Amino acid sequence: MASLFKKKTVDDVIKEQNRELRGTQRAIMRDRAALEKQEKQLELEIKKMAKIGNKEACRVLAKQLVQLRKQKTRTFAVSSKVTSMSTQTKVMNSQMKMAGAMSTTAKTMQAVNKKMDPQKTLQTMQNFQKENMKMEMTEEMINDTLDDIFDGSDDEEESQDIVNQVLDEIGIEISGKMAKAPSAARGLPSASTSKASTISDEEIERQLKALGVD
Repeated sequence: MASLFKKKTVDDVIKEQNRELRGTQRAIMRDRAALEKQEKQLELEIKKMAKIGNKEACRVLAKQLVQLRKQKTRTFAVSSKVTSMSTQTKVMNSQMKMAGAMSTTAKTMQAVNKKMDPQKTLQTMQNFQKENMKMEMTEEMINDTLDDIFDGSDDEEESQDIVNQVLDEIGIEISGKMAKAPSAARGLPSASTSKASTISDEEIERQLKALGVD
């Protein structure tokens, strides 16, 4: 029972109007079909009367044919008007839906703008940029330090491998003599005795200021 007293929405009203317009359009098409049938019958009657020489009957039937054709022309005009009304209804429905969507979007944007603090958001972005740059600089410094520690020993080992390969190709005697020669690497400090310098926050802050990042 509650559905009987439910208030109709705009969509419900538009659907009912479209149903009525479609029904009207079908009725017009039925009327036109009937008029076309009568038109053919009148044409046959006129031809029949003309064959027997009944001019008066031909004149009367011709007038009826003219009126019938005028009525058929009116059905085309009415049908076109109904189609136009249906199109306008659909356009209005679409515009109303667009307006409703815009209204909802505007309310959402207003709610978001109320919750959002532009200054706080800007400060957060600046802090993120600053910390990100600090992290990158720290990572770069650590990588440079590690490269200084390990690159020398790697190069030395690679060079020694090349020397050993060449000596093996020349001969064992020279290799033996070279083995007795003092190694230049013995005077170098080992990687285990090297220590990476500690990077302080003050140093990073100083470099950030030098780059123009506050």
